[in-house]
Amino acid sequence: MNTSITIEEILTRRHFNQTDIIAGSSGIKRQVKWVHCMEVTQISHLLNGNELILTTGLGWKDCDSTFLSYLNQLIQCNAAGLCIEIGTRTMAIPQCAIDLADEHQFPIILFHQEVPFVEITQDIHSLIINKQYQMISNLENYSQQLNKNLLEIDHYESILKFLHNYLNVQVILIFNENDIASIPKIKKKITYQMLVEVNEEKRTLNKTVLRQPIQVLGENYAELLICSSDRELTDFDSLILDRTATALAQHLLRELYIEEKKMSEESKWLTNWIEGEYSDEAIRERLSYIDPKMQLDGGIVCICKQHPRYNKSSAKLDGTYFKIMFRTVFEQYGFQIFSMEIHQHLVFILGDNRSSEDWKGRVTSALDRIMKMDVSGRNRMSLLTIGFGKHVQKLSEIYKSYETARETLVLQDTLPEENRSFFYQDLHMYRMISLINKHGNLEETVHEYLGPVIEYDKQNNGELMPTLKTYLACNGSKQETSKQLFIVRQTLYHRLEKLEKLLGSNFMRSDQRLGIEFMIFALDYLQNSSRKTSGKYMDKYVGK
Repeated sequence: MNTSITIEEILTRRHFNQTDIIAGSSGIKRQVKWVHCMEVTQISHLLNGNELILTTGLGWKDCDSTFLSYLNQLIQCNAAGLCIEIGTRTMAIPQCAIDLADEHQFPIILFHQEVPFVEITQDIHSLIINKQYQMISNLENYSQQLNKNLLEIDHYESILKFLHNYLNVQVILIFNENDIASIPKIKKKITYQMLVEVNEEKRTLNKTVLRQPIQVLGENYAELLICSSDRELTDFDSLILDRTATALAQHLLRELYIEEKKMSEESKWLTNWIEGEYSDEAIRERLSYIDPKMQLDGGIVCICKQHPRYNKSSAKLDGTYFKIMFRTVFEQYGFQIFSMEIHQHLVFILGDNRSSEDWKGRVTSALDRIMKMDVSGRNRMSLLTIGFGKHVQKLSEIYKSYETARETLVLQDTLPEENRSFFYQDLHMYRMISLINKHGNLEETVHEYLGPVIEYDKQNNGELMPTLKTYLACNGSKQETSKQLFIVRQTLYHRLEKLEKLLGSNFMRSDQRLGIEFMIFALDYLQNSSRKTSGKYMDKYVGK
């Protein structure tokens, strides 16, 4: 449906009966948005694009260079065309100007007798206004039909077909590089090549493209494109594209809610899966029932709990909203999401659709995107404590990832801020410390190694423990240690002598140093744990 005005259509109007197109005839499909009468030669600041210019040539009479400059300005400003009244003021158009217009497919139209510019302007403007009114009416009709269809369709491809049938253009919907839909169907190789041309802006004159992001919950979930090889896409096409993108967003959001509801109904099966009650074959059989195309290469478990300081109802996180948002983002990074709630915690199984080698990088990128999203004026990540378990190759071993995700979540509350991580595999030393703490007396072990230093600092208000930490972190470099502590060398030497007396002269020997470093990690762990409880933990060793 063409609701725009072109030069070809204008040439059929009554005032254009006695005209000739002397140049740029291949550009008669150009759109005309307005008509200007101009006799000045400096016009670039007066035009916005797609204007049809009417002139008698008063400003550039008998001066080929002035006319060429005038014509260049029109072409650069993307004017629709130039109409010249040939008569007393203008006798001939220079050949160099005709060649330039032909090169840029810019129409030059000659009136061979006097014509009323006022009547021409009124006639074309009336036509444009009527077309604009018709465009608004058509747009409203399209929206009503689309909204009616939304109640009946069960797949987004029906919307794409409706758009294609209405505009007769190529329609492409991109979710990611591996998930692209096209109407009419075209080969993936051709689709990829078209997208490369669009992204690199290698567009030929007989092919135009319009694109519109599909936003779901404030995030770009997909992108909708329309392409035409036989006509220039218009403002009307752009408006239709925008309305279609909105309808697609509504449909996709509805599908996400329906899918989330189905997942909630599957919670019993998911709970049994996460507790390790199914074989790999049984799991894959059940997943193939959900989606026959689903091929997962292992997975990871993520557990989210709302931070205690945000438990008030005013700051409570909408679980359903967060689960949909989580799914929307993570699916774009190659994960199939299964969600459930266990003991007031949000639990996600992230089935991996891609290579497991880069899973951590993809998870990190997805988390970064979520951190930039806002809910109720707060960053989502500030409302939650999040833990990811280890990546497992077998779906039947998801319970191992679940157990390690739970451990990661517990460790989040017992670690200093600078040592925290979302990932179980990053917690290294603290995992061993936690294990020792469960099965032994960690306090006494720490005091056995570091007790003399702790007691000295406590009784003398000293700085031996910070000095020891820094000295070990700097690999025994006295220069770097004094620089980090902002103290002079002599002060450092004095403190190191004290440490040798308290820990032994060989405390920097590899085996003894390794034990001391491990105990320093354990001390941080215990001190942070004491802040999370009553404050009495380690009091007898390190004080309040």
